[in-house]
Amino acid sequence: MAKFWNSIFLNGVFFITLGITATLYVVGHFYAPYVLAAHILLGAILLFTILDAILLYMGNNLTGERVINPILSNGDENPCTLKIKNNGNIQLLGTVYEEIPHQLDKRELKFSTTFSPNSLREITYTLEPKVRGSYDFGDIIAIVTSPLRLIRRKYTLPAQQSIDVYPSYIHLNKYNLKNFKHVSSEAGHKKVRRIGQSTEFEHIKDYVKGDDIRYINWKASAKRDQLMVNQYTDERAQQIYCLIDTGRAMEMPFEGLSLLDYAINSALALSHVIVKNHDKAGILYFNKRVEKILPADKSMGQLPKILNLLYNVETEYYESNFEKLYVDIKFRISHRSLMILYTNFEDMNSLHRQLPYLQGIAKNNVLVVVLFLNSELENVIETPAKTTNEYYYKSVAEKLSYQKKLMVKELRKYGIQTILTHPTHLTTDAIDKYLTIKNRGIL
Repeated sequence: MAKFWNSIFLNGVFFITLGITATLYVVGHFYAPYVLAAHILLGAILLFTILDAILLYMGNNLTGERVINPILSNGDENPCTLKIKNNGNIQLLGTVYEEIPHQLDKRELKFSTTFSPNSLREITYTLEPKVRGSYDFGDIIAIVTSPLRLIRRKYTLPAQQSIDVYPSYIHLNKYNLKNFKHVSSEAGHKKVRRIGQSTEFEHIKDYVKGDDIRYINWKASAKRDQLMVNQYTDERAQQIYCLIDTGRAMEMPFEGLSLLDYAINSALALSHVIVKNHDKAGILYFNKRVEKILPADKSMGQLPKILNLLYNVETEYYESNFEKLYVDIKFRISHRSLMILYTNFEDMNSLHRQLPYLQGIAKNNVLVVVLFLNSELENVIETPAKTTNEYYYKSVAEKLSYQKKLMVKELRKYGIQTILTHPTHLTTDAIDKYLTIKNRGIL
């Protein structure tokens, strides 16, 4: 019984007609014929209210579900569909309320719709999460009324679920190798820089004159009573690591996402291109210490590992320790690699403090440092100044913007390559830089 009373509500039409009835009773105090009209209207209200309740509760039922991807893509529009079926024989009018996660910063999400008899109604909308992590969806609430519109019935359709928001993966396929200018235009030809013979074993074969005696397999030779040599494959895959700074400098927001979010989305897309280009993709993220290193691998199974590693990485409000980064790279990554460092230096002093460690990393590797342009500063610089304050702000903005260019010049002086870009162009610029380095055989 409690469930019944908690699900029934009086509609606005009921109160309007009841107000008219009260008015007739007041007028009937002075003019007797109006009292009879008030009695008739009150009886009609009670009769139609009971009939409305019968229509809503006898043989009518709503069922529904939420259809959504098991994982959502951060910073992208993700489709979501509510499928609600009217199992009754009358048309229902109502409003559907979606209990969405608090991270989406929406107070409520509601849809006014009509449910035809014995039919399925689909409501499609999009979600654009700006934060990675776990999102908890609630139930679907439907408040409906019959054509009489005197009372409303509330349906709570169970749909609670938890969805993980991963770094942007929806647009990975658009980052195709053929879309970038540094891929050879000569069909059927691929320039390959041989790195030398690797230790990747292929098979054992009989020794023939001219084979390198250093690769004689003595155990196999003893078993076969003849010389056998190990055959190795030529290593063409090169190691590329994305180094992601998760310190406080990467918390700066831009169009709803932090610089860390842009760096993670870029690292995922770049890793996808690297694996498709038959190179080895690896990930490292750090702040006051190196938190995690995912060894470089060229298999397609590397991409899900990267997704699972990065989907809930958050900014730590510490100054990042580049000394720890240098030490861990030196002792834990033995092969020469291309390292793309996503970080953000705000002034020359912060760069000079870390420059010795960046030089140390670049000594045995090809290091590319990603620096972010501040779009708000660019807007201030491009806007004509009219007042004294505007001239002051413009001069400060020009100084800060010029410091970014000085950082690029300083890094290049020590043989460290750079990418100076807007966050929205980061992914394409990073991929283009990787392909440029590959095309020039720098690595």
